[in-house]
Parts: sequence; C-alpha cells; structure tokens
Amino acid sequence: MESKIITTTKIWEIMPFIVMVMMEGVTIALTIFAKTELNNGMSPFVFIVYTNALATIILFPSSFLLHGINGGRKEPTPPFTFSLFMRFLLLGFTGITMTQSFSFLGLSYSSPILVCAMGLLIPTFNFLLSLIFRETELNLRSSSGFQVQVIGVLISIMGGLEAELFKGPLIRPTSSSSDDKLQFTNNNIKKPLFVFSSLPEFWVLGGLLLASASFSVALWNFIQKKTVKEYPEPMKGVAYYSIIGTMLSAIVAWIVERDDANAWKLNHHMQLALIILTALFGGVIRPNIQIWFTRMKGPSYVPLFKPFGIAFATTFGVCIFPNSLHYGSVIGAAIIGLGYYTIIWGQMKGEEEKRFVERSDYLDNKIPLLQEKMEEV
Repeated sequence: MESKIITTTKIWEIMPFIVMVMMEGVTIALTIFAKTELNNGMSPFVFIVYTNALATIILFPSSFLLHGINGGRKEPTPPFTFSLFMRFLLLGFTGITMTQSFSFLGLSYSSPILVCAMGLLIPTFNFLLSLIFRETELNLRSSSGFQVQVIGVLISIMGGLEAELFKGPLIRPTSSSSDDKLQFTNNNIKKPLFVFSSLPEFWVLGGLLLASASFSVALWNFIQKKTVKEYPEPMKGVAYYSIIGTMLSAIVAWIVERDDANAWKLNHHMQLALIILTALFGGVIRPNIQIWFTRMKGPSYVPLFKPFGIAFATTFGVCIFPNSLHYGSVIGAAIIGLGYYTIIWGQMKGEEEKRFVERSDYLDNKIPLLQEKMEEV
C-alpha cells in the first residue's frame, strides 16, 4: 500500500514536467501548421481575427461563470473607469494586435526555429524596460543577481544578432534544393502536406518582425503588472482586453485586406481546424495550465520550459523537413537560450537576496525590542 502511495506521489511530482514539455511540442506543431497555411495563401491578419474572436467567445462567459459575478471576492468589483479602459486598450493593442501581427508576419517570412529564438528575447526586453522606466536601478555593484541578469542580456543580444545576421549552410540538404523551390513556384506540382520553411525566405525581415513581437510582449507585461493592481480580477481583465484586441485586429485586417474580399474566406477545412486548435490551445488551455503550475510550483517554473521549443523545432527540422534548417539559426537559438536561462537565474538570485535582506531587516528590528524587554525584567 505504501509503495503504491509513493509511486503515485512520484508520478504526480513529474506530471507538471511532462505536461509542460508536451505543451512546448504542441506549440511548435501548431506553429508548423500555421506556417503551412500562411504559405498556402491564408492572410495572417484574418487568421488573427478569427482565432481571437473564437477564443474571446470562450473566455468571456467562462471568466464570469468560474469566478462569479463578483469574481468570488468579498470586496466590491472595482469601477470600470476611463483609466482602466485605456489600460485594457493598451493591453489588447500590445498583447494581441501588435504581438500576433508581428509574430505571424515574421513566421511567414522565416521559420519556426527563428520564432523560438526571438521569443526567448522577452526577458531581455523586460529587463531593459525595467531600467528605462526606473523600476530597476542601474547599479552593477548593487547585487550579484543584477550582475547575472546583465550578463544574460548581453548573451541574448549576441545570440539574436548571430541568428539574424548569420544564416549558415543547411543542416540536412538533399541532393538538389532546386526541387524544393519548384514546389512553391509551380502550381502543377503537388504542394507538401506541411511546410517548415518556405522559399524564398526573407530572413532578416522575419527576424526583425519576431523581435518586435517579443518587445510587444514585454510592453504588455509592463502594462499588465500595473493593471492587476488597479483591477485585481485577472480572468475578467483578460476577457475585456481580448475583446478590445480582437476589434483592433479586425480594424487592421480590414485596412490591409480591404481590396481582397476573398482573404476572409476559408479555402478548406485545414484552415478552419487550425483556427479552432489555435484558439482552444493558445487562448484557453495553455494559459490556464500555466496559471495552475505557477501557483503549484512558483513563478519561475513555467518560464524554464520555453527553450524546449528550440529542441522540438530543431528535431522536426532535421528529421522531417530537409532543406529547411540552417546552422546559423540553431547556433543563434542556442546562444539566446543560454542568455535566457542566465537572466532567469539572475532573477531567482535577486529574489533570494531580496528575501535575505528583508529577513535581516526584520531581525535587526526585532532584536532591540527583545533586549529592551530583557532589561526591563
């Protein structure tokens, strides 16, 4: 009986690890799926509108059903002020419209491995924004955690420049790469079922767009921290800015595709399946699992798994898709991954130092009081 309990406990302990790794694999699979449909002519702007509209339809009622009309809180719901509306407007614009537009445009010009690499720049932009807005003091002698983060930022920037400027040779070239080019230029030739990297690629432009998407996420993080303090009902907040972000994305899509009414039509069932899967996984399943594991394991647990996407993208690119993966992108992604983990380590180290200082201050204030009581006795 005890052995069964121990076995169940061990399985429960490793389950979050398995789930998080699987989620990164599913994310890369959906990215390859999206790359295929974008390569087959689907408008990225229309795709963003449909995906977020479906996710919002699911999120909005569930946010009220799960938390109740008052969010399950005893305090009254904060008033919906104009200042709060502007925050939701900025969250929808940065977190949905900007981020996803840059992401899917960058994907259409590059490949999933570059998406993974540039996505790891988010902690770098978070750190730089904290310095710009003076949330973090620029003092290299302040703490070892801050110094480690600076080193991680420098490593990430070097990795990003390497991935952007050095494409390098193919890792697994076939006998002739011209056959692959014909696949995408000659309509008489059957198109592949899945596409990892289209030809030609606009590598530099794609990388810049993906880096811009990471910067947009960093801006979204900064605004969200301030918004949660003003409106401490996160699920409802997500629902509100999802609606605003969807409407803003629809305006952008209408401006871009106003001369092409066919862009709003779904050409086949695969596009519909992609929209449904992306909305369910990216808009509902993944965020809730991440929130659950963050509460269970702490705030540093979920970010540790993001570089696993590089391993999945590299494996898919090498084993399944020849003429698609370059040495430069893999090396650059690995360097950015090293910088990513260095920044995370620096953040954890800084939090430990902060807790140590707080404990020291508490003891310094407590000991004099004890001494006074001893003297009185």
